[in-house]
Amino acid sequence: MNKMKDFEKQIDGIISKLSLKEKIGQLNQPETPTADNAEEFKERVRNGEVGSILMSVGATAGNDAQGGISVEFYNELQRIAVEESKSGIPILFGRDVIHGHRTVFPIPLAMTASFNEELVEQSYSDIADEASNEGVHWTFTPMLDLARDPRWGRVIEGPGEDPFLGSAMAKAIVKGLQGDDPSKKGKMLACAKHYVGYGASESGIDYHRTEISDYSLNNYYLPAFKSAIDAGAVTVMSAFNDISGQPVTSSRYYLTDILRKRLGFGGFVVSDYDAVCQLAKQGVAEDDSDCTEMALNAGLDMDMHDGVYMKCLEKLVETGRVKMETVDEAVRRILRVKFQKGLFEDPYCKKGAVDIEIHRMHAKEMAAESIVLLKNEGVLPIKKSDRVALAGPFIHERRSLLGSWMLDGKPEETPNMCEAMKAKSTGGVTSVNGTDLGWDSSLKWMCNTDVTVLCLGESWTSTGEHRSVSNIALTPDQTMLIERARSTGKKVIGVLFCGRPIEMQGIADNFDALIYAWHGGSEVASAVADIIYGDNVPSGKLPITIPRKATHIPIYYNITPSGRPVDCYYGENAGECYVDSLPTPYYPFGYGLSYAKFVYGDIVCKEPEIAFDDIKSGKKFEVTIDITNEGDFDGKEVAELYIRDKLASMMRPIKELKGFKKVLIKKGETVTVTFTLGYDELGFFLPNGEYVVEPGKFDVYLGENCLTERKITVEIK
Repeated sequence: MNKMKDFEKQIDGIISKLSLKEKIGQLNQPETPTADNAEEFKERVRNGEVGSILMSVGATAGNDAQGGISVEFYNELQRIAVEESKSGIPILFGRDVIHGHRTVFPIPLAMTASFNEELVEQSYSDIADEASNEGVHWTFTPMLDLARDPRWGRVIEGPGEDPFLGSAMAKAIVKGLQGDDPSKKGKMLACAKHYVGYGASESGIDYHRTEISDYSLNNYYLPAFKSAIDAGAVTVMSAFNDISGQPVTSSRYYLTDILRKRLGFGGFVVSDYDAVCQLAKQGVAEDDSDCTEMALNAGLDMDMHDGVYMKCLEKLVETGRVKMETVDEAVRRILRVKFQKGLFEDPYCKKGAVDIEIHRMHAKEMAAESIVLLKNEGVLPIKKSDRVALAGPFIHERRSLLGSWMLDGKPEETPNMCEAMKAKSTGGVTSVNGTDLGWDSSLKWMCNTDVTVLCLGESWTSTGEHRSVSNIALTPDQTMLIERARSTGKKVIGVLFCGRPIEMQGIADNFDALIYAWHGGSEVASAVADIIYGDNVPSGKLPITIPRKATHIPIYYNITPSGRPVDCYYGENAGECYVDSLPTPYYPFGYGLSYAKFVYGDIVCKEPEIAFDDIKSGKKFEVTIDITNEGDFDGKEVAELYIRDKLASMMRPIKELKGFKKVLIKKGETVTVTFTLGYDELGFFLPNGEYVVEPGKFDVYLGENCLTERKITVEIK
């Protein structure tokens, strides 16, 4: 606290000496200069026109090739800012280090499938260690957009469809990146994005409009951002999208009234790439001056890339359309974060030793716990002495294993599936290139082996920003390959390397075992091979529903009940929800198998009735369950707790996740898992943002996925 007071005194002194142009410079974030304009860019730094630098080029850096980081070059820019500019204010360097730097971890959606907050936190601590060692102060993650439409390319970057799980991941990522002090060596600043509702883009089309009620906004879309803020996130990125006709970029309601006043955010808000000037295209501003006035007055502090603050803000202040106090407050927020990062004390990057080998070990562990076993009809694990036929477009693939939003990893350092399988096999692995098998001979060589492993999926180029798809099915040549492999009569194992859920109708039935490996990063092939051969036991669970058909989208578990019998997700009258297809999930939220055999006991709550005043004062229901591992493998199980508010003033979900615990249970062992439910878990938000807990009965479900029917009832009297 005293340190923060010292910061404020120093900030007061800095602001008092800045010219208006220098103040505006602090609000300006251009992208990294090219060789052609480097000298001109350095002059802008000398003139105090650059507050931050986006260490990449282009609006879709996650999909486009980017140059590596030259520490010497960025240190030189920093030296000019600190030593040659009049203000001497250091530059804040930001880069999209979304799920890895040199070591690439699974895409965030996959990491969420681990249901392991501690491991996610460790992963992002490693990521910060590597990236900060190359001068990156600030990364634009975690992405906290709740997403129910896997056609949206950016679904890969977020935590899936559930607000409670998303909130847990938000906290873990922020803590991993920032630690308890973001100024410490090996730490970076986090940026919670995209605030808010970007994942609700209609039809899964990137940058498209959104329609979100206040009730849904408060109960589904805001909780993860609140969690990130409470965990200490000091920056937030505003979203491109509108909400019901109001662009977030220009909305004082969303950026100030809700974000700052209701959620308690005290850091600075940065726009998304070119989002400020896009207000004109969205039809709410006439020109760049209008865009600038609306965004800054709404509470958007830093303008990413488009430069309209630099172009227009000086005149807007002179004419009174923007108050100097508004500019000063935005500058104050940015300077405060620079002090928190320690840039005034130590502005330069001093490279040190980074233990890449340890990070790769952690990446393999993260990949292993992210992998979801969807099906296993007694096939897995296989023996190392088994003869394996290995086929599919992913047997030699490296780049797509790393996923989209990967700027600094190296595909050539990434083991592929052929290498990983051969490293473990004693019986031999026979493979061919891609899907071009030479069909007549392919059956023969498959028939001469014990099992076929098909490595399938989607390219990284079809995922990420501006990479939405209308069809989430596997390509026709891959489905043909599945059918050919099935026709041999041999056991067929599928390994799917995907960024998003794909439709499973006509796919899953043709496998004897099915592994969802996602785009799992630098060590995912090795992690998959470990699981196939039984050196590791799968423990991932789905953070998002896998549908039967794309035409069933959106399909998500925490739906509200209907007055008619059409709660299709839960199988109520499912045959009549659509007259042409079965609309239940192929694999539901929270689903995932293991080689261990977990048997759940009865749910116990010693005190199933608690008075409302006691709940409000902090008393909680304590719910326990015994889980026994009756299988032949030690394994980790994710026990999932859901509730249903049976009678409320507003419609509440049929089920909503309110707790999960991942526990190691050795074979033959019984573990007791305990959850508590209190005021924070049993209420909901009204449309006006007020949080309420209402007396009444709650069904409490505890089990292996959202479709569990194992329940008890508790009551707030």
